[in-house]
Amino acid sequence: MSRISLFDSPLLLGFDHFERTLDRIAKSSADGYPPYNVEQVADNRLCITLAVAGFSADDLQVQIEDNQLVIRGRQHDDGKRVYLHRGIAARQFQRNFVLAEGIEVTDARLDNGLLHIELEQPIVEPQVRQVEIKSAGKGQAVQARQAGKQASEKTG
Repeated sequence: MSRISLFDSPLLLGFDHFERTLDRIAKSSADGYPPYNVEQVADNRLCITLAVAGFSADDLQVQIEDNQLVIRGRQHDDGKRVYLHRGIAARQFQRNFVLAEGIEVTDARLDNGLLHIELEQPIVEPQVRQVEIKSAGKGQAVQARQAGKQASEKTG
């Protein structure tokens, strides 16, 4: 069965990467761990907060990969401990957020089991650019005909 593309219009040029991004989002959003909040703290600033209790700063990794914010956590299991009951699992996670073009990560800090990641999007002024239209006007066509005529006279 073939899949219908949202971007299958001749008027949408160069949007293939959006479709791939939407596919990645759909696959990664199934897992709800760790829970997170996204908060708008100013007109052009966001804060993502993840609940990562039990993780130290050394257990966490924050990276930008292909316009995606990728947060990974991996707790190292201490093999020396003997558990009579283990209700807190040492688990790993990966949480992805797709970033709009131009968004920058400005800060990441761990505070009381919460990982705060600050994002800022610079305010961009809209730009209008005029594109020059070149024409193969009559002057160029006449020169081409004359060059062709001269070439045929030399051979004939």
